[in-house]
Amino acid sequence: MVTESSRLQDQQLPSPWNSLTTDETFDRVKLEDTLKRRFFYDQSFAIYGGVSGLYDFGPVGCAIKANFINLWRSHFIIEEGMLEVDCSILTPHPVFKASGHVDRFADYMVKDVKTGECFRADHLVKAHLEKLMKDKKTTAEMKDEMNTVLALLDNYDQAGLAEVLKKYNVTSPLTNNDITEPVEFNLMFATQIGPAGNMPGFLRPETAQGIFVNFKRLLEFNQNRLPFAAAQIGQSFRNEISPRSGLLRVREFTQLEIEHFIDPSDKDHPKFEDVANLEVLLFSGSNQMSGKSAMKTTFGQAVAEGVINSQVLAYFMARTYLFLLKVGVHPDKCRFRQHLDNEMAHYACDCWDAETKTSYGWVEVVGCADRSCYDLNQHAQHSKVPLVAVKTLKEPISF
Repeated sequence: MVTESSRLQDQQLPSPWNSLTTDETFDRVKLEDTLKRRFFYDQSFAIYGGVSGLYDFGPVGCAIKANFINLWRSHFIIEEGMLEVDCSILTPHPVFKASGHVDRFADYMVKDVKTGECFRADHLVKAHLEKLMKDKKTTAEMKDEMNTVLALLDNYDQAGLAEVLKKYNVTSPLTNNDITEPVEFNLMFATQIGPAGNMPGFLRPETAQGIFVNFKRLLEFNQNRLPFAAAQIGQSFRNEISPRSGLLRVREFTQLEIEHFIDPSDKDHPKFEDVANLEVLLFSGSNQMSGKSAMKTTFGQAVAEGVINSQVLAYFMARTYLFLLKVGVHPDKCRFRQHLDNEMAHYACDCWDAETKTSYGWVEVVGCADRSCYDLNQHAQHSKVPLVAVKTLKEPISF
């Protein structure tokens, strides 16, 4: 029997890709201008001057988006037998206090000391170092050092970022003015629910919490059996500090999310063998720390060597990879990068980003995380409603 992974591997290089070369030039500005003129998409409220990070899709853009969502639903929800939900966008404060977003969902921001223009600190560092590395005066030794900084950029805390900004004399890219010290900025849009204004809330920054708070109902719907997966397609909102990368890092976007619930004592997946031999570029945490590049390996080997912490996580990484190939991502321009320890989200015990090589560099398009029991435990603790599954044991256990 031919598995899906082998069929797709045979089709990884359709004819349009065969003509691609590594030195092929690409004019991003010209492409974006063409897409806007033909109204694939355009900046929202353009006749009023527009709003950064908000975009409207035109007729063709809507058709492409619909096709993408339909393919995603078929590839994941239908093929994997997932339970689909559609949860409220407007979310009361206690939900995101419990999940940790109120205290931790932030990026580091700096300001132009004279104009007050805001910038995301790590993005400034990246752009500044990439500019320096193109300078003929920059030595090979300095470039190696800068490459190390770029590889570890997501791992810097507030003090570390401040040190890097000072060391490389990073200034405002628009005015060349000095910038402030980096400070945390929470990315959630705050609002009030109800006419009295006494119920604070947020526009959700991710769709996952709606799945977690409905865990009890979903488990009952699945006849109290584990494992099962729930999925949601919907709008999310993030008050990005300085959205200047087109449709990347926007303030309102459609998110497609899956939460797969398993017995934590059994992280094997019954269909893992279907994808175990699939080759992929993995940029592990150890390679990042040692300055090595991404390595090609199979998902089976990565699990066997403990690079990926479980079959379940590796299986969904593989399914994600196959989906990216389906929608046209070139396999040579796709990799999974592991989060470093200090970079790891507060809810995760292992996390890998599917990244694609674009004109902006390597860009995260999918996050695959082992969230452990963090979210369910937090919501159970704050809501006082048990969010647990009961397992019948073959033999009783005495404590």
